[in-house]
Amino acid sequence: MNTQTHEAPPPFWSRALSGRYASIWVATAVLFAVSPLVAPGSLGAAPLLSMLPFAAVLAIAAAGQTLVVQQRGLDLSVPGMIALGAVLVTKLPQSYGWEVVPAVLVGLAVPLLFGLLNGVIIVLFRVMPLVVTLGMNSVLLGIVFMVSGGTPASAPNALNQFALDRTLGFPNSLLIAVVVILGAGFIGSRTIVGRRLTAVGVSEPAARAVGAPVVSYQVLAYGVAAGFYGAAGALLAAYTKTPPLFLGDAYLLPTVAAVVLGGTALSGGLASMVSTGVAALFLTQLGQLFRALGWPDSWQLVAQAAVLLLVVLLRELVPRAAGAIRARRRPAVVAA
Repeated sequence: MNTQTHEAPPPFWSRALSGRYASIWVATAVLFAVSPLVAPGSLGAAPLLSMLPFAAVLAIAAAGQTLVVQQRGLDLSVPGMIALGAVLVTKLPQSYGWEVVPAVLVGLAVPLLFGLLNGVIIVLFRVMPLVVTLGMNSVLLGIVFMVSGGTPASAPNALNQFALDRTLGFPNSLLIAVVVILGAGFIGSRTIVGRRLTAVGVSEPAARAVGAPVVSYQVLAYGVAAGFYGAAGALLAAYTKTPPLFLGDAYLLPTVAAVVLGGTALSGGLASMVSTGVAALFLTQLGQLFRALGWPDSWQLVAQAAVLLLVVLLRELVPRAAGAIRARRRPAVVAA
């Protein structure tokens, strides 16, 4: 009688600590170790607590970008989605008397619907993601301007206080981001929906062969991603109290950089939400370090772009170099 044993799948966080995802953990640890040496005081309690909420916002937005990149796309509507989420959670309570919870739910749901529209146009009509999402970004920024009337609104006091408060010493915004990232990571690796979403990103023909509704999952990825952008905008608005209308403009490049630094290939496939979140922390702390050194914002953007370019080049060149070294070491076969 034959008995079969089945190993339990590895914990959902194990992917984040292995292979190509491990480098961002090392880089982040090195950055935090070097920061107080380069800029004394940059890791004090006050700078750290002021940095973490912005890292949380970037982590949530980058989680959305991860879903899109996993499906071999790139979402350029991030600024508009973030701005839309922010304007809804501020304008609806201030001008129309909405309660906080309904306003926040609308701030998540409306971007999600626009994200689904992105997905439908891209997947069903086979239009390039860059074209669709760039156009959608312009539409969303126009909607933001119309809804706001060109004047920024303030977040409700209760929402602002919640974002500023701490639980067990940690900013609430950070705890929300941790829950979102860990929840997304768990769903992505431990549920049927998440595994099928990954399978679609790895190989559409293979996913179809096992019966996965490829089109539905691809459209869903854009919708859920936009919901993440809306959540990031709502959280940022809550923290800053009176956010500028186009506050999402600063998050387009960082979301892509966080995805790439986190180990997700721009060609799609496997992804780690946890590593993306760590990459968001890395980028935010890097910006904090540059500010402590007196670098202007323009140079910070240049540095982010340089880091992104360096990672992409290394990811291409290192495997080739390793292959060439292995080929040289392989003993020649002499014909008898």
